[in-house]
Amino acid sequence: MKEVSVVVPIYNERDDLMRLYFAITGALDPHVGEYEIILVNDGSTDGSGPQLDKLAESDAKIRVIHFEQNCGQTAAISAGLKAAEGRYVALMDGDLQTFPEDIVKLLPYMEQYDFANGTRVDRKDTLVKKVSSKVGNGVRNKITGDRIQDTGCPMKLFKREVAQSFNLYEGFHRFLPTLARMNGFSVVEVPVGHRERTAGTSKYGVLNRAFVGLMDAIVIGWLRKRTINYQIRGE
Repeated sequence: MKEVSVVVPIYNERDDLMRLYFAITGALDPHVGEYEIILVNDGSTDGSGPQLDKLAESDAKIRVIHFEQNCGQTAAISAGLKAAEGRYVALMDGDLQTFPEDIVKLLPYMEQYDFANGTRVDRKDTLVKKVSSKVGNGVRNKITGDRIQDTGCPMKLFKREVAQSFNLYEGFHRFLPTLARMNGFSVVEVPVGHRERTAGTSKYGVLNRAFVGLMDAIVIGWLRKRTINYQIRGE
């Protein structure tokens, strides 16, 4: 079995793909035995698709999944998780604002925890994005009853059985640590690095996330309150 599956949703990241490939392989080659990189092309329109295929042809560690059309980040993550064959599954975005080296940093936590969620330190985003993220995390935690500091951090690592437990609906990628806890898994938060985007453009704005995120949080809160918990006597 492969040790790690790295799942990366890709949408119009053509100018960053080679840098992404070398960053991931450069970080993992010295520290991880057998691993795979699953790049999920979420209906890109900028020529990312053919470049992804070239990468897959040049390196057997690369697996590419192509969507017929843009289906969104939750769908891309879900497809990647279902395809993952590794003992552990790492998630990161294709814009390289988080560091692939942090996958190696998170691996030791798998000895004690089921899910390691990155918390971005010294976040290199605009003030508006940083403030909206902080407020959003607070509101989500209030509604869902959780206490995750940075649920939107794209850098995550978890055991394969955690990935297999997820039943994702649109927007649920924002709540993976909470969903893991709801499914009975242990979660730890770990500081990770963050840097400015150097290519491409962000696919999200503040306003287009706020209302949808609020509605999703209400749904997660509703589900969490109705999660079935029981213990069988004698076990």
